[in-house]
This record gives sequence, structure tokens and C-alpha cells, in this order.
Amino acid sequence: MKFILGTKEKMTQIFDEEGNVFPVTAINVAPAVVTQVKSKEKDGYQAVQFGFGIRKEKNLSKPVRGHLKATAPFAHLKEVRLDKEKDASKGWKTDWVVGEKIELSAFVPGDKVEVSSISKGRGFQGVVKRYGFKGGPRSHGQKHTERAPGSIGTAGFQRVFKNMRMGGRMGTDRFTFKNLKIVKVDTELNQIFIKGAVPGRKGTLVEIKG
Repeated sequence: MKFILGTKEKMTQIFDEEGNVFPVTAINVAPAVVTQVKSKEKDGYQAVQFGFGIRKEKNLSKPVRGHLKATAPFAHLKEVRLDKEKDASKGWKTDWVVGEKIELSAFVPGDKVEVSSISKGRGFQGVVKRYGFKGGPRSHGQKHTERAPGSIGTAGFQRVFKNMRMGGRMGTDRFTFKNLKIVKVDTELNQIFIKGAVPGRKGTLVEIKG
């Protein structure tokens, strides 16, 4: 298993040796430190928990402080399920110990990775922005209803059906994209450049899995 955590920095572009340009997302990363190893016998499933980012110990709750006493006061904890047979077939490490690290050097340009992050929050939005509704006609007679949703019910039932597309909270959804290509790995700046866009604002926590 190859796994690392980072924060989204910005989008930029990178040129290869042939002059081709690639739009990439720069992600600031740090070594992923193992904070807990879960087993099928004790926990009911196999997984490894990693820590990322340092937080002041006084800002952690007592249970979390005790949980992390063997490592460090991490700001984020993320868990990854283990499939030892699959990892062994790829030549990856299968036996993990608390305190071990996955360094950035484990990833190389050309690797295909799975990336997960939380999209930008956009607050309460109407149906035009949220779902791409056309809106009402801009002809004479219209007043303040150009971006209205239109009819939401039906005669006879006298109710609004489930899953009706209406205005509401938009964004802050978790997205996972597979088969994204690593274009560049900068071990000096501790940055990894992934082809394409990654959801989230600057500073969003990003999970990168090999």
C-alpha cells in the first residue's frame, strides 16, 4: 500500500522535455505516520491509521491525546483499509508498525493514483447554479422570477415528491478520482504534482493512494 496525505496548494502547468504542457495541481505533502494498526481479530477488519499535520497538544481532547501518545499530536487522522493479498501481489509492504512512515519518495512520476478530497463549500444556492436550470424567459411580464425553479408539485397528490431538485446547500462533498497521473515529484519542496484538477480550496486535506 502506498498512501500519503497533503494539502492542496494551487493549480499550475508543467512542460515536459518535448514541450508538451500539462495542467497540474500542486499538493504539499508530508510523511504519513502510522498511528494505529487494526486487525480482523481485534477490530473486525484490517486497516492502517495515518496521522498528518501537527496540532498543539492542548487543543486535542484527552482521548485523542492518549491515543496519540506513542507518536505525535497530529491534526488529522485518516484510515485506509488493508488488502494484504493485493498489496503482496504488487510487492508492497503488508506488515505495519506504529511509528512507521511512508515518505514522498515512494511515489514517482507516471504513477496512477486515487485522490480523495472535499470540494469547496458554496453555501445556499438556487437551482440555476446548483443544477444548471435554464430559468424563466426574459420576456416582458417577468418580474423577479428569471431564476425561479418553476412548479415543484403536481395536481391531485398535493405534495412535493422526494429528490425534487430545489435550492439548498451546495458543495462540501467528498469526491474520489481514480487513475490520476503523477507528473512530477519534488522532494526538496515536498510537493507532488498531479495531472488535472483536484477538488477543494487552498489548504484542503487531500488523500493520495497508490
